Amino acid sequence: MNTSSHYKMHHFIPWTRTKIYKMLLLSILPTALFYFLGWNWLAIPWVPVALIGTATAFISGFKNTQTYNRTWEARQIYGSIINCSRTLGIMTKDFVRGDNEKELHKEILYRHFAWLTALRFQLRETKSWENVKTKSYNREYLKYYNVPEWESSLDEELKSFLPENERQYILSTKNRATQILAQQSERLKELNKQGIITDFNYVAFENQLKDLYDQQGKAERIKNFPYPRQFSSINLYFTNVLCFLIPLGFIGELSKHTEKLGDWFIWLAVPMSVLVGWVFLVLEQIGESTENPFEGSANDIPITQISRMIEIDLREMLGEKELPPAVQAQNNILM
Repeated sequence: MNTSSHYKMHHFIPWTRTKIYKMLLLSILPTALFYFLGWNWLAIPWVPVALIGTATAFISGFKNTQTYNRTWEARQIYGSIINCSRTLGIMTKDFVRGDNEKELHKEILYRHFAWLTALRFQLRETKSWENVKTKSYNREYLKYYNVPEWESSLDEELKSFLPENERQYILSTKNRATQILAQQSERLKELNKQGIITDFNYVAFENQLKDLYDQQGKAERIKNFPYPRQFSSINLYFTNVLCFLIPLGFIGELSKHTEKLGDWFIWLAVPMSVLVGWVFLVLEQIGESTENPFEGSANDIPITQISRMIEIDLREMLGEKELPPAVQAQNNILM
């Protein structure tokens, strides 16, 4: 997540420079052929360009709206996880009573930290349709920030939260986050049988775990189901066709004025085409970079920072004084 007011131009222009190069090639080549070789047939009426441009604008707007909705839903999911976690914290402190209640409070909440950790590691796994590691401009932008889940292992992270036998069991499972909540439920059932948690409070705890499962499932749905490829493909194809036709349309329009303004006037088709084409190509690239809010891009939901914030809040509830530092933004990118 970018924490500044906007992306700086010295970041944004290099990130989109391949689109500029593409439009320069698509505009200089036909203009040169028209100017030097007299290929007048390259000049086309503006009407088909406008019609395709209108269709492309609609489909680009649709895609960007839907990809933004995916990102906003992901942020809402983690907002709910924040609320559920804080509720779990006060429930643990108020509902779990006994001679060793402080140890039990720590055990339950540390297992919750393990769940947060396992979930963020799962969400940051790379899928075949994600592009943060496959597109050159995204790989290049990775130099401005680090993705914590790619630089450490889940095994090491869980050592701080789970006992050795439980940690080894969790690591042997496929969906680690799911099994951690299952272990949490099993432990709460044991405490209920021992009379440490009353039946009424036990039901409240289980409902809280259900809410956490709901949020995990919603996050997994976004992670495991991409923006439909048919819509992504048609937007890409429409944009490329439009960018191919834009220079030809400008040549057709500007060629009408060369007798009055001179033959050189046709070269204005190059900067005009680059500017208009760049706008459409960048809209496509922005939509693409917003599709997958957990992939590890600069536009991700900051799940590492949110998880650490929850951990700090709940550790303070436990009365701990030595707290982990909050996650800080790197070059205004917060993960």
